[in-house]
Amino acid sequence: MHKEILVIDDNPDIRFLICNILEEQNFKVRSAANYDQAIIEINNRLPDLAIIDIKLDKPNKDGIDLLKLVNRKNKLTPVIMISGHATVQIAVEAIRLGAYEFIEKPFSKEKILNYVNRGLESALLKKEKDIIENKLFHSFDLIGKSPSLIKVKKTIEKLSSSDSRILISGPTGSGKELVARKIHKNSSRQKEPFIIINAALLKEKTYEKELFGEEFDDGNISFGALERANKGTLLIDEVSEIPYETQANVLRVLIDQKFKRLNGSKDINVNIRLISSTSKNLNELVNEGKFREDLFHRLNVVPIELNSLSSRTEDIPLLIDYFKNKLSEINGVHKPDIDIKNDNLYTYNWPGNVRELRNLVERITILSYNESKEKINQIIDDVLNSSDKTKENKNILEQSFQSPLKEAREHFEKEYLTTQLKKHHGNISKTADFIGMERSALHRKLKSLGIKGIN
Repeated sequence: MHKEILVIDDNPDIRFLICNILEEQNFKVRSAANYDQAIIEINNRLPDLAIIDIKLDKPNKDGIDLLKLVNRKNKLTPVIMISGHATVQIAVEAIRLGAYEFIEKPFSKEKILNYVNRGLESALLKKEKDIIENKLFHSFDLIGKSPSLIKVKKTIEKLSSSDSRILISGPTGSGKELVARKIHKNSSRQKEPFIIINAALLKEKTYEKELFGEEFDDGNISFGALERANKGTLLIDEVSEIPYETQANVLRVLIDQKFKRLNGSKDINVNIRLISSTSKNLNELVNEGKFREDLFHRLNVVPIELNSLSSRTEDIPLLIDYFKNKLSEINGVHKPDIDIKNDNLYTYNWPGNVRELRNLVERITILSYNESKEKINQIIDDVLNSSDKTKENKNILEQSFQSPLKEAREHFEKEYLTTQLKKHHGNISKTADFIGMERSALHRKLKSLGIKGIN
């Protein structure tokens, strides 16, 4: 199917030239000769790509306003802005507001075709990425038969006819976002936006801008998460990280269902369902004075708690079977033969929880095509033993920082020499050569540290 391009320019010669160039390359082309026609064409049907002149026939409306309209309808639609008398400031502003590219007149046929093809390719890649991400989140399910997970599933079912605020707590990687998406998907708001704001990733000075949006002196508007989630669901991930001062403003929105953008004077009314998630204990943070008690009670109307994977090991076989089927389908490869009786799968601590297990299964699915069950078992053992060793080393380091210098040095020397002896299969001479010590000095050091024969 030929891609459709919308050309908006009030200069008939330029408009005809661009349309002719595109039609020669078998693009389907629509055009608009002024601002009002452009509004009709955009509202009628979004094109695959738009080429918009900045200066049009209206003194108080221009191509930047049309760029904003396209972006509001679909941010994935690439827009190329063109102008014959633009300043660097206008060009920068157009890119900041979401334009794919900016071209100055006059331009060559090669340049505009190059930008059009690149814009379409970029949009396709973004669309494919969104499809994959949607498959991951919307097709994945909450898998398991453990009592704690069954309780979570029943709670989600009960919430389908409710608009109650929800607080999902659980360790990192336990599936908090997936639960939030399932709640949204089962609700009456399922066709409305599902917006996520991760409070842990924001800089301290940007929280209010990201939540409430901002108005600029030139009339431009940056929409915040609350406004983008209107009529839908807003998930505030790691809500504990919102600064104490900003928490009061969030509370006010929950009470009034309205807010003002930064630098704005007009009230913005919103109707959203708020879901919050946290990997920290909010009760403890309230007692420590780090989280507002009144906000906590507003958020914690319906609590949902997700347990760590290590506390529900009966779910591991079901999760492995589920993930290998899903991930082999998504990645277009054969299902791996994973031995669910491997003891390491059940004794490992899984600090990254379900997400870590999924990553392991994906790694095996992609890299272990046609490998035997024994080989895959070896990969599992190597990965999990390596992760345990990393954690062990981290604990050793933390322990060292809590000891006097002499004890910390002895502790390090013991771990270091034990590792080197194992590496050289207990051979004192080879170990001494490698670490740069005399053989007799190494013997004395091993004796003083209480290190005996290495198997």
